[in-house]
Amino acid sequence: MEKIIQKSSILVQNQSSVFVRSLAEKIDWNDRLIGILGARGTGKTTLMLQRQKKEFGISTQALYLTLDDIYFTENKLIDFVDRFRQQGGKMLFIDEVHKYPGWAQEIKNIYDFYKDLRIVFTGSSITDMLRQHADLSRRAVRYELSGLSYREYLQFSGVGNFQLVSLKDLLKNHVELALTLTQSFKPLKHLESYWKHGYYPFFSENLTTYPIKLDQVVRLIIESDMRFIEGFDPANTRKIYQLLYILATNVPFKPNVSKLSDKIGIHRNTLVQYLYYLEKARLINSLTAAGKSTSTLQKPDKIFLENPNLHFLLSPDHADRGTLRESFFLNQLINAGHTISLPPQADFLVDEKYTFEIGGKSKTFTQLSGIANGYVASDDIETGALDKIPLWLFGFLY
Repeated sequence: MEKIIQKSSILVQNQSSVFVRSLAEKIDWNDRLIGILGARGTGKTTLMLQRQKKEFGISTQALYLTLDDIYFTENKLIDFVDRFRQQGGKMLFIDEVHKYPGWAQEIKNIYDFYKDLRIVFTGSSITDMLRQHADLSRRAVRYELSGLSYREYLQFSGVGNFQLVSLKDLLKNHVELALTLTQSFKPLKHLESYWKHGYYPFFSENLTTYPIKLDQVVRLIIESDMRFIEGFDPANTRKIYQLLYILATNVPFKPNVSKLSDKIGIHRNTLVQYLYYLEKARLINSLTAAGKSTSTLQKPDKIFLENPNLHFLLSPDHADRGTLRESFFLNQLINAGHTISLPPQADFLVDEKYTFEIGGKSKTFTQLSGIANGYVASDDIETGALDKIPLWLFGFLY
């Protein structure tokens, strides 16, 4: 236990709080059980350490620990917690819970038995971990941490601190918003950098090695995180890579599941399940037609890589401007909490109300003819007019 306390103190002491994700302000840290889920590399550990440092400093009343620590191969979490409380502990920040067998039951018991203790835990979004444990899901307040928005990237890069914008305000006041913001920075210049290397916070460590680290993130998701999916066959790991490569070199992809399953050599239902888990792992975004029901075993109608950074990693030769535009727009809207589907015409239907066509500065409204609440999200412009909105501005939604 002493070594875990030492590790926690060192990590907290060395943790910078210069940039704090906006999710930190939305979390009610007074809740007794908080779950922060998300894909690898998005900064869940950093978020916890920053909160621990802000509230407790290096006091041993709070402790950071990770359940993939070798200590927990021979020691139970609930026994550790009992000792921690006896020594005056008040709050635990627990990382990588999904790597600890029986984690859900033990955390539930800790929550029920020790009402003077607060717990924040993190885990992978890939396994639907809270949905699999109904008793825990009723107790834990769940949050999801995505990669950086364009707005957060600008803040992280030192360009400036900007307030987030609601979609309603953006649609109504985009001209005024864009005119105000462009007095402070050149949005199109920084957007290029964001698309290449700005989505994952570790870009600040070293831009040269960013692609290497991002490649490691993808490999760890497929080779490690997917093993925690019930029923997953590790022998299919190579086929997951093959599937992801096919998607990356053909996005936006309209899947023919029968042909795709024959090509990869796995059953149709297994293929559809893998597409589902790749989306839960935040490697792809998939859409279905408007008005169509969705389920785990239903094939999507269109597939995109989850963010533009993945395009430059997985398919640099196929990272054309049109694909990057759509990937960016979809990513920012989904991460801001909006629902997206495919309309009969145009590119995206948002919240079953707003229809968007995505394109360059010369994009017309032809595809939106006769559609109410139709908008063009246009690249290569700093400011818009009427219902033509600069694409970069949608990066301020979260």
